[in-house]
Amino acid sequence: MKKSVKAANTSPDMVLDNMSEVIASRVYFNGRRSRSVELDDLSKVITEPEALVWIGLKEPDEALLVRVALQLGLEPHVLDDMQARHRMPKVMDYDSVVLVVAMTVEVSASDGLPVFGETQMLIGPSFLLTIRRGALAPHTELRNRLENMPDRLARGSDFVAVELLDLLLDRYNLASDMFEKTIEPMEQTMLLRGFEKLKVKRLYHMRRDFHKMHNAISPLGEVCRRLAHIEMAPIDAQARVHFGELADRVSRVDRLLDNLGDGLTFAFEAGMMIEQAKQTETTRRLAAWAAILAVPTAIAGVYGMNFENMPELKWEYGYHFVVGGMATICGTLYYQFRKAKWL
Repeated sequence: MKKSVKAANTSPDMVLDNMSEVIASRVYFNGRRSRSVELDDLSKVITEPEALVWIGLKEPDEALLVRVALQLGLEPHVLDDMQARHRMPKVMDYDSVVLVVAMTVEVSASDGLPVFGETQMLIGPSFLLTIRRGALAPHTELRNRLENMPDRLARGSDFVAVELLDLLLDRYNLASDMFEKTIEPMEQTMLLRGFEKLKVKRLYHMRRDFHKMHNAISPLGEVCRRLAHIEMAPIDAQARVHFGELADRVSRVDRLLDNLGDGLTFAFEAGMMIEQAKQTETTRRLAAWAAILAVPTAIAGVYGMNFENMPELKWEYGYHFVVGGMATICGTLYYQFRKAKWL
C-alpha cells in the first residue's frame, strides 16, 4: 500500500538520512535570487507575493518526496505519480499543478553507449519541483544562466519548465551526435568486410539502444503539443506558444534519429549482402575446382578397375596420352572458369 500525504503528516519532524538528494532549494522574487529555502519553510515561502521557488531533487527516496509534498500541499495521487517510475514521456494535469515527465538520453564518455534516465517537472502556480532519476548531467548550468536573466525567471515556473525541456532537447542532439560517431566505425566495418570482424552481440545492443532512444524522445513531441493546445491552470497562454515550438524541435530531433536508424539498417543490410556475396564466391570457387579435379579422378578411377581388356592398356604411349589428355581437359576447364570469373 502506498503511503499517503495525510498519513505522513503524523510525523512532521521527519529526519532524512541523506540530505544530498536535495540539489537546490531557492526562492526568487521578481526573477531575482533571494535566498536558499529550507524544506520545512516551503509552505510559507510559496504564499509570498511574486515568489517563485525552484526545488531540485536527485534520486529522492519516499521520505523526502513525502516531506516536500506536505510542504507544497500536494494531493496523495500526485505524490503517487511522482514516486512511480515512468517508461515514456507524459503529462498529467491535476488542475492546480501539472506533472511533466521527460526521459533523459545521454551518452557515457567511457563506452559511448546511451544512458537513459527520467526527469520530472511539477509545475505549480509559484513553484517548480524537478526530480532527476538516472540522469548524468545536472541542471546547475541552466539554473545559473537563468539567474543571470531575471526577466525570464520572473515569467513563472511554466517558462522555467520550457527552458528545462529545451535543455533536454539540446542533450538529445548531443547524444545523437555522439552515438553517430560511435556507430560510424561499425558501419564502415560492415560495408568493407561484412561480418568478418564484427561482434554481432555489440551490434544487437546498439540497435536496441537506438530503438530505446527513439521511444524515449518521440512521445515528448505529443507532450509538448498537449501543453501548447490544452488549457491548464499553471500554464500561461504565452508559455503555450513556447511549448509548441518545442514540439517542432522534438520532431526535428526525431527525424534525425530516423535518418540515423535508416543508415544503421542500410549498413547492416549491406553487410549481410557482402557476406552472402563472399559465401557465393567461395561456393563458386569450390564448385569450379571440384569440376576440374573430377576429370583426372574419373579417368584414373576407370583405369584403376584392374580389368584385363582395357583400351590401350599395353600401348607404349598410353600413359603419356592419358596424362596429356587429363591436363588438356583440366586446362580447358580452368580457362573457361577463369573467363566466367569463377576462379
